[in-house]
Amino acid sequence: MDKKWVLREPISLEFKKQFPEIPGLILQLLYNRGLQSQKQIAGFLNPDYGQEILDPFLFPDMQKAVERIYQAVENKEKIVIYGDYDADGVTSTVLLADVLQKLGAKFIIYIPHREKEGYGLNKKTIKYLASKKVKLIITVDCAISNAPEVCLAAKKGIDVIITDHHSEPLVLPKAYAIINPKVKKCNYPTYDLAGVGVAFKLAQAIIAKDKNNIFGVGYEKWLLDLVAIGTVTDVMPLIGENRTLLKYGLIVLNKTKRIGLKLLAQKADIWPVTETELINSENIGYVLGPRLNAAGRMDHANSAYELLATEDAAEAQKLVESLEGNNQKRQKLTEKILLEIKNQVKDIEKQFLILADGKKWPLGVIGLAAGKIKDELNRPVIIISKMGRKVVGSGRSIDKFNMIAALNQIADCFANYGGHAGAAGFTLKSKTVLDDFKKRILQIAAKELKGKDLTPKLAIETELDLEDLNWELFDQIEKFEPFGTANPKPLFLVKSLKVENIRQVGTDNKHLKLFLKQEKMIKGFDAIGFGMGERVSEIKYGDTVDVVCEINLNEFNGSRKLELRLVDLKKALLSS
Repeated sequence: MDKKWVLREPISLEFKKQFPEIPGLILQLLYNRGLQSQKQIAGFLNPDYGQEILDPFLFPDMQKAVERIYQAVENKEKIVIYGDYDADGVTSTVLLADVLQKLGAKFIIYIPHREKEGYGLNKKTIKYLASKKVKLIITVDCAISNAPEVCLAAKKGIDVIITDHHSEPLVLPKAYAIINPKVKKCNYPTYDLAGVGVAFKLAQAIIAKDKNNIFGVGYEKWLLDLVAIGTVTDVMPLIGENRTLLKYGLIVLNKTKRIGLKLLAQKADIWPVTETELINSENIGYVLGPRLNAAGRMDHANSAYELLATEDAAEAQKLVESLEGNNQKRQKLTEKILLEIKNQVKDIEKQFLILADGKKWPLGVIGLAAGKIKDELNRPVIIISKMGRKVVGSGRSIDKFNMIAALNQIADCFANYGGHAGAAGFTLKSKTVLDDFKKRILQIAAKELKGKDLTPKLAIETELDLEDLNWELFDQIEKFEPFGTANPKPLFLVKSLKVENIRQVGTDNKHLKLFLKQEKMIKGFDAIGFGMGERVSEIKYGDTVDVVCEINLNEFNGSRKLELRLVDLKKALLSS
């Protein structure tokens, strides 16, 4: 689809005068991220662990939770860490297991099977754990929507400590303690912690109350490789405390002690690291994360947990091969489902909400498919899978449509559901409510989105003159790393570029390679448009184009040069 180019509001002269030492383009990038005070800017450009990482006891129930955990350890009670099957949930589980193991706690981990058991706590498992004399369940990345299950646990003599980051439901569980920044009563300053971020706050609090020096100085920072992975894979905003957690987490990740992580990165050709080739947030999002997620999507997330937890290199290597195979299967299946969805939905680009269903589409893959369609068409998407007597669904949404708020309006349709504004999952009460669900959710979407401009938009930071592009500017932009949600890699508008070379490159000519120059410039810049090869017919040698691009570093055979990474391009109006 054609995209609307939207330039961010330019900074004012008054704002420039406040920070005369900061170049205008860099100041614009800071302003675009809501950083408008000296303290905010300093904290962003130079995150300080001691200053930016908040006191975990700002959570009202944290003291109570920590005391209960130490009591369970002292009394040798059976503890269960109850996780989730995505990368955020798995890293949360490993992190808390590391801490409880160090404490000498008597614990097991339990990660439900995505399709057989579903998301969060379930009554059958609660009964099973009660039969095994479990006295304490600590959930990670789940259970805020499990009021009936938590009630059953209490009746069975099991205390439940919930650590989660999903939206507060209509009915809050009566748990022993709730640690969740999205619950109103918690009032924790960092609203958008990942599940692993919340688990880390609990770990921090446990470590802070360590009277016997079990953990030692600096122990908590060695947990940050896990925090980095979960924070990026769950697409959390990378500003404030999350940015600091990720910044330091990447330092730890690049010298991780976890043999499984090293071998997984090695299989993906991003290990061993060097001074110039370090693992970054992009590697987590596109390389490590999908492989860890593939375990729970295609089989069982236990294999991802075991990979991160094991200290045995031979076992880790087997697990890496398994995850790699599952990831390849996942990719092929996602493409197959995407094709089936596009064949099923008529006039797909005209829908307010794209709704499709199929038989036995794996629950772990339909969310991915929904996300891809949402990104492509800028529409909320719900994909439903009929699995025997069960009907499950996964949704992904856009800024203009709050997915969990929409589901709250039709809560009577669900056996269970949960999520947040941008993503949610559910199980219908029965097949008989499917048609009613479809009708009502489409009505809600039409009411909320009718008349709104749903053209996909490219948010452009500012206009760039190629004469200003040099190594000094590139180094200043690099200080914005790590990039991700709420701190995207900057997109620039560059106007009036003459096409001096154009060709298709890569397998099947998938990519577009250009050489571009602005008028009066002696030198030009290479530009690469990944996946844009078919657009070669739109332009020719000698045309003048406007482009939206990132600034990239191209390193090859020991040489380094700056290039433009194209995101979109249009013929300039002055082209002949």
